[in-house]
Amino acid sequence: MPTPVTLISGDGIGPSISSATVRLLEAAGADITWDAQYAGMAGVTRYGDPIPDETLDSIKRTRVALKGPLETPVGEGFRSINVALRKTFELYANVRPAHTIAKGGRYDNIDLVLIRENTEGLYIGNEHYIKIGSDPRAAAESIALITRAGSERIVRYAFDYAEKHGRKKVTLVHKANILKYSQGLFLDVGRMVARQYSTIEFQEVIVDAMAMNLVLHPERYDVIVTTNLFGDILSDLISGLVGGLGLAPGANIGLGGAIFEAVHGTAPDIAGKGIANPSALMLAACMMLEYLTDEPRAQRIRKALEETVREGKTVTRDLGGTATTDQFTDAIIARL
Repeated sequence: MPTPVTLISGDGIGPSISSATVRLLEAAGADITWDAQYAGMAGVTRYGDPIPDETLDSIKRTRVALKGPLETPVGEGFRSINVALRKTFELYANVRPAHTIAKGGRYDNIDLVLIRENTEGLYIGNEHYIKIGSDPRAAAESIALITRAGSERIVRYAFDYAEKHGRKKVTLVHKANILKYSQGLFLDVGRMVARQYSTIEFQEVIVDAMAMNLVLHPERYDVIVTTNLFGDILSDLISGLVGGLGLAPGANIGLGGAIFEAVHGTAPDIAGKGIANPSALMLAACMMLEYLTDEPRAQRIRKALEETVREGKTVTRDLGGTATTDQFTDAIIARL
C-alpha cells in the first residue's frame, strides 16, 4: 500500500521546490500518496490561520509530513507555526545533517549531524516584563526550562542515531560552567546516558569553544547533541561549512510523527521565477524515505543529486550555474 504523507508546499519558492521534489520522488519510484495541505501565508489566505486545523488533522492521520519554507505572518493572534507543530506532535528532536556536496569550498569531506532538543530551553517562550517605578517594561525576564526527562530523551536519541548510522562519537555541547543548574542538569544527564553506550565515544564541549572548533577543525566531530538555543545557532553554523542553507535539510522527529523540511527561507525575491534550488527539500525527502525504511531509494536519489551538483553543468544560479529549477531536476532524474 502507498504511504500517505502530508505535503505542505509552503510560501515563496515553496511551491516550486515542492513540485520539483515530488517529481523526483515519483521518478525514483517512491510509493507515496500525497495529502496536500496549507500553512504559512497560504494557510492565512485559504483558512485565515497560518497553521489550520485541516493541516494538523492531516499530519495526525499520516504522521509524516514534507514541508517547504513558510512565511510567518506578522500580527496579533497568529500562532507560531514551528512552535505549534512541535507542541502538537511532541517533535522533540531536530536533526540537521551537514555533508559536503559541492567540492572546492573552504572545507572538504564535512560529515556532521547536529541533534537539537526542540521543546525546552529558552524557546518555550516563558517570559514577561518587570515593572520598576513608573516603567512597566523596565526589565524583561525569560525562563529557560531544562528537564531531566527532556534531556535524557534527546541525548539517548543522539546515541541511538549514532549506533544506527554507524557513527563513532557523540559530542554534547553545553554551558554548564556558567549555567550550573539548567545546563548542569543537561550535562549530568548526558554523562549518565553516555555510560550506557560503551561502543560510542563521548565528548563534552563548552558552546563557545565548540563554535570556534567547528570553524577550525570540523573534521574532529561526528554527532553533536545540544539544547534548543545552542542547537539553533550551531546548526546554521555547520550549514555554512558546506555552502549554506541551500543544501541543508532538516527533520523534526518525535512522539507524534515526523516533519521533514528545507530549513532555508521563502526567498521572495526569486519566487515565481523558476530558478530556485530545490536541493534542501530533496535532501529532506531523502531523510523522510530513510525514516520510512526506504533507505536504498534515498541513497539513489542523494547520489544522483550529489553527482549532478559536483558535475556543475546543469545547476541553479546559487550553485554557480544557469539552470532553472526544472532543468536541474531533470538532470538529477536522468542520473537515477
